[in-house]
Amino acid sequence: MTEPGDRFVRAARASDVQAKGCLAVQVNGHTVALFSRDGRMYAVDNRCPHMGFPLDRGTVEDGILTCHWHHARFDLASGGTFDQFAGDVRTFPVQVRDGEVWVDLAPHADPRAYHRARLGDGLERDIPLVLGKAVIALLDGGAPPSEPFRAGLEFGTRYRLAGWGPGLTILVGMMNLVPALDADDRARALYHGLSAVARDCDGQPPRFALRPLPGHPADPAALGRWFRRFVEVRDAEGAERCVVSAARAGADPRQLAEMLFAAATDHRYIQTGHVLDFTNKAFESLDAAGWEHAESVLTSVVPGYASADRMEESNEWRHPVDLVGILERAFDSLPQALSEGRSRRGTWAGREALVVVVLGEDPQGIADALLGALREGCPETELAATVSYAAALRIARFPTTNEFGDWDTALHTFTFANAVHQGLRRVPSAELVRGVFDAAISVYLDRFLNVPPARLPETRPSDDPRGILRELPALLDRQQQVNEAAAHVARYLHSAGDPARLLAALGSLLLREDRDFHTIQTIEGAFRLFAHLRKTAAAANVLVAAARYLAAHAPTVRAQGQTFQIADRLHRGERLFEAQP
Repeated sequence: MTEPGDRFVRAARASDVQAKGCLAVQVNGHTVALFSRDGRMYAVDNRCPHMGFPLDRGTVEDGILTCHWHHARFDLASGGTFDQFAGDVRTFPVQVRDGEVWVDLAPHADPRAYHRARLGDGLERDIPLVLGKAVIALLDGGAPPSEPFRAGLEFGTRYRLAGWGPGLTILVGMMNLVPALDADDRARALYHGLSAVARDCDGQPPRFALRPLPGHPADPAALGRWFRRFVEVRDAEGAERCVVSAARAGADPRQLAEMLFAAATDHRYIQTGHVLDFTNKAFESLDAAGWEHAESVLTSVVPGYASADRMEESNEWRHPVDLVGILERAFDSLPQALSEGRSRRGTWAGREALVVVVLGEDPQGIADALLGALREGCPETELAATVSYAAALRIARFPTTNEFGDWDTALHTFTFANAVHQGLRRVPSAELVRGVFDAAISVYLDRFLNVPPARLPETRPSDDPRGILRELPALLDRQQQVNEAAAHVARYLHSAGDPARLLAALGSLLLREDRDFHTIQTIEGAFRLFAHLRKTAAAANVLVAAARYLAAHAPTVRAQGQTFQIADRLHRGERLFEAQP
């Protein structure tokens, strides 16, 4: 009941509220808790913003309303919370007219702005449930995935002194997976990425940006040379100032990519590939969030350049075979090989033969074969994709008789090779091609991981590919179903199953597990390589590798997924405090 032109709705008799002190009422589909305290009437949403417990079952003391489930506290008058895990409770304007309580239920705040603010609270305080609720609400309210992604990127590059780390890499990987996922899984992917950033930054000191060089800026070529010089002597501060100066001076994305990728490959396979992988993800983040963030994003990867281990310093890259020497001699011939091959582009068809060589026992033969492929017209990106495929085969053929930790050895090579491939798609520079050679030698060093090699699944077509897909979740509910998961994936693809449905299923299976940095890297990299090889027979083996790695690392406790499920149920209005049927 309302009066003409009046937004207030009759809720209850004032005497009933005063007699009980608190009264829960239904008003136009809303459950409102009415409180009478010290001669004033208050109205709040009866659903605790934390986990939905009825606030009329709480208590009020000295103007503070306390929920009795998790003891969240709120200012009764404003609804503001004193416990950031809960969030503010919605309050409603109240009028008492002729002994009747009237409330105004019309929304007064911008819900999207509120959820953006709560996203910030979750990042600042590392509260996964808050992040889950905020992401679900934002996407359900029409916000594009790039909006919460951008918030996480800005936070992660600002509030971690050590710079770019696994959290931001997971966030970008999840954003890259979003297009392949079912609609119901997209918020879950962003939740995992944002939670990883919050965990990475929790308790860490912030980064303080360096100013660019004063006056007229140096040209990008000079800044690139200086950047490489400073990285060479491990001077992170000088290197960072070169990057921020180049970005502020208007260096375009290609120039910035050439600058960073050159330094990332001046030494061999630095930090087991993480530096180049992080750099590639930084560039991908700018594609998604906007290049106006280039200064903060690209400078955040610089500390890793200066502190990275260099494989020239490692025993296995020097003895019993001087692999670094082989590579250095190959690099001397690289410019000529590229020059000779440019006139023959479009004629190379040697991928299968090159894969056999890269998986072989002769490092000098591997370097020679890579140079030969370039001379024969193999494009830089195709060379990188071929080596990346060889690295994926190390995972596809990884026997479970190996030590469990060795999965990560194979993974590092694959993710590095993938980063080189994606980087060359962005800027096919001669310097970055060196990374292809590094990846190939790392594949060679990983050869012991395929002794004996696991057999690739035999193809047995089925007339029910959807049934095969339905079996995967139950399969990954059991430990070490590595070969079985691989067989299911291969059989599905060879039964003319829709690859898009398989990608969505693998993505969903990844997201239900607790976050594992390396598993996320494997799945995201495999999706990228599969897209490149999709029209070839080799494509199936890439997803076989992804399924084997995922199965080896499942099931986890799945606690993070439970938190997201709680957030999703709360968003749908479920009453978690009631007994389940």
